[in-house]
Amino acid sequence: MAEQERMVEAILFGSAEPVTVRELEARMPHGSDPAEALVQLRRHYEGRGVRVVRVGDAWAIRTAPDLGFLMQKETVETRKLSRAAIETLAIVAYHQPVTRAEIEEIRGVSVSRGTVDQLLEMEWIRFGRRKMTPGRPITFVVTQEFLDQFGLESARDLPGLKELRAAGLLDNRPPLGTIPLPGDSDADEDEDEAPGQSELFED
Repeated sequence: MAEQERMVEAILFGSAEPVTVRELEARMPHGSDPAEALVQLRRHYEGRGVRVVRVGDAWAIRTAPDLGFLMQKETVETRKLSRAAIETLAIVAYHQPVTRAEIEEIRGVSVSRGTVDQLLEMEWIRFGRRKMTPGRPITFVVTQEFLDQFGLESARDLPGLKELRAAGLLDNRPPLGTIPLPGDSDADEDEDEAPGQSELFED
């Protein structure tokens, strides 16, 4: 098992993307038990500078949350989104699986194709299953990349506004997870607001 831990550690360390147990099994010798090796490896890294964390159905080695400030100068990248894109992303994250019509009902305004396309291109949302309702509309859900970006194991672990701002992931403009309801002044804002007036900062 110690040798299997070393194998799993090497794969996770060398991979740019989170790795699933199935992918580990495919790379390791026949008869290996990567799931058990992950349990042992995760315990080994507790309290250290890096941790073995679960991202959706995959695993990765990530910097300990309390040491993230050490990486800010090297890894911070600003990506600007319009208010419409931030609100759409928040609705998908907190209400998934959700259809375009449901997003529009919550926001109180129509959702442009460009807004959805931008989030799809960033690989923060993806198409989900079709709903068993008239017309069988397609749904949207957040991706593993979205979870990895915000250090979440699943969408159930989405933080609140206070945590997002404390982590430097949001400025003081429209917050992720706070959705204007129909009738609010912000909800009636033009969908085509110029990007850059609202910012979402990557970790």
